[in-house]
Amino acid sequence: MKVKTLILGAGAAGLMAAAHAGPDTLVIDHAKAPGEKIRISGGGRCNFTNMQCDFDNYLGANPHFHKSALTRYTQWDFIELVSKHGIAWHEKTLGQLFCDDKATQIVAMLVAELEAAGARMWLKTRVKDIRHTGSAFEARLERDGKDITVTCANLIVATGGKSIPKMGATGLAYDIARQFGHAVTETRPALVPFTFDKGRFAEISGVSTPVRLMCNGTGFDEALLFTHRGLSGPAVLQISSYWRDGDTISVNLLPTTPLESILKEKRRSAGRKALTTELSHHLPSRLIDHLAALIDVKGNLGDLSDQRIADLVRALGDWQLKPTGTEGYRTAEVTLGGIDTDGLNSKSMMSKTVPGLYFIGEAVDVTGWLGGFNFQWAWSSGVACGQAAGQADIGG
Repeated sequence: MKVKTLILGAGAAGLMAAAHAGPDTLVIDHAKAPGEKIRISGGGRCNFTNMQCDFDNYLGANPHFHKSALTRYTQWDFIELVSKHGIAWHEKTLGQLFCDDKATQIVAMLVAELEAAGARMWLKTRVKDIRHTGSAFEARLERDGKDITVTCANLIVATGGKSIPKMGATGLAYDIARQFGHAVTETRPALVPFTFDKGRFAEISGVSTPVRLMCNGTGFDEALLFTHRGLSGPAVLQISSYWRDGDTISVNLLPTTPLESILKEKRRSAGRKALTTELSHHLPSRLIDHLAALIDVKGNLGDLSDQRIADLVRALGDWQLKPTGTEGYRTAEVTLGGIDTDGLNSKSMMSKTVPGLYFIGEAVDVTGWLGGFNFQWAWSSGVACGQAAGQADIGG
């Protein structure tokens, strides 16, 4: 069979591209249902974009590549689409937007947009082979136990990265990119918890506290969660994108508390009070007990010298920790790195060397922060690519 545009992957980027590529578009996916990562995201409510979306919220070898797509289809455009479909939403912390009800509303919206545009979707369909005949792309697919060959002028690869393999994630996009001569940058898990040896924080598993986490010159002020395996929580997921094997992270346990002046004042006004009692007003008690093995927190406030106060403030403000690793792709929300953007047109997402071949979404070397930024990249790159493919000449 022949179509103008074939889209591999019915995830966020692929569905958005299908809604903009126009009629004679076919989107396929090996899963039983479209938008599976959308469905499980945000605790089932989908953090679908961020009010504060900006160019600085993204990482990639080319720090400018993502700007064109994000400028032409913004968070406000997606919010307008969500509202048009009558989906109620709310803002949580730091500009994060979630559905009031459930994430499947976003999937249903995208499918409705796709169908309204005249596109079709095949699920439970596997890619067996892709080739270029010289005049068109030819995809050999397996559907309902039968081999089907689809010929297309435009091939859009939206199969994501390696994160969350239990959802069916594979490196297919990278294989296709290499097949057609595109470079793929180093990939690694991102927005992922850290692991530590020997149950380092098992005794305080479940304890959470706001921190400032620093690594390689970048910092985030968000919550940190101690786990049986190591460290998690928003601050950890964010900083994991900037961490490399062997790096040390710096934890400021009291980023907004003027502890030095507080302790000096309490030394004068409440000298008989235990230091641990005062610290428990600022940090979880279980964490203080854990820190007692690392920092001298014995004695009363009245016994503290200026030097000891300074040492304590320094220790709590720059707790140096060296993760042994991360939990890997199993729990990583995204893949850092991907198809080298030097080989793609930033306006259309099309290959610079293979006309009609497009790469979008997580497969590309553009990675957003935690908080709806990666979904916004999926929407923006999907629109840019879909519109370009829809307007492209059938001849190539």
